[in-house]
Amino acid sequence: MTQTVIALDVGGTGIKCALVGADGDELHTVQHAERHPTGAERGGEAVIADILDIAEGLAATARAKGLEPVGAGLVVPGVIDEVNGVAVWAANVGFRDVPLQALLEARLDLPAALGHDVRAGGLAEARLGAGRGRDYVLVIPIGTGIAAANVVHGQVYTGAHGAGGEIGHIVVRPGGPECGCGQRGCLEAIASASAVGRRYSEQAGRPATAEEVVRLAAAGDPVAGAVWRETVDALADGLLTGMALFDPAVIVLGGGLAEAGEALLGPLRAGVHARVTFHREPEITRAALGDEAGCLGAALIALDHLHAKGNDS
Repeated sequence: MTQTVIALDVGGTGIKCALVGADGDELHTVQHAERHPTGAERGGEAVIADILDIAEGLAATARAKGLEPVGAGLVVPGVIDEVNGVAVWAANVGFRDVPLQALLEARLDLPAALGHDVRAGGLAEARLGAGRGRDYVLVIPIGTGIAAANVVHGQVYTGAHGAGGEIGHIVVRPGGPECGCGQRGCLEAIASASAVGRRYSEQAGRPATAEEVVRLAAAGDPVAGAVWRETVDALADGLLTGMALFDPAVIVLGGGLAEAGEALLGPLRAGVHARVTFHREPEITRAALGDEAGCLGAALIALDHLHAKGNDS
């Protein structure tokens, strides 16, 4: 019977799920995929119940397809204790000190692993996507916020407290816009997709998304052009700090802002090049896996967990 892992990527609005074929410690094809609304407005207990029901349904689907589920991976946003399998805090989905790994293992009677959504997506990009074949990969999704996954030899380095990679909270413009973290001038407060739209709206007097700002800048809108140049400059400064700290071979940019493609990558590469002194300049490229990265990352952490258990036994 073909083996498969159950993968779930829980976001603030949706839950992406998949059954992913496994051969030893390697993934191959996605054998089944589905999506569900998170319904976070109902509270954490309701979301937890849905996660467990969906996972149980996926296990049943696998068996109906003649597949053998061997493990499960679950990734969620927020502060995650991956060692103990606990969602410490996740405001978007209402979790606080939830032992999700143990709950999933009890429901499925299978080994399970819990991970952080950004780090898991970064792991997938490094091992399966745009960073494949590289040993030092820095993956930076730029969406509502900005975070990073530092992947070295196929493993994400999380830091002593699980908070490694918060590159969005590097201060690049002292005294600049206030950030949700309480500081002023953080990279995230200037260059996240939400910040780009907000800054244009404040200056132009009308609402706009980051996607619209990119389009308007390309069409010659002076306000949009100024906002976009400030965004690229701030990102170049942030990447330079990331290069000094992590010395990556490749920087992979994902999230909504990376959808701008060469409108972002071209000037950003030029901005980084102009700033480089002693650093070895990395390749800067766009993520390859899209919104499947988190789900594939969930499958990878499930396989890694199974592999570790096998080595311990």
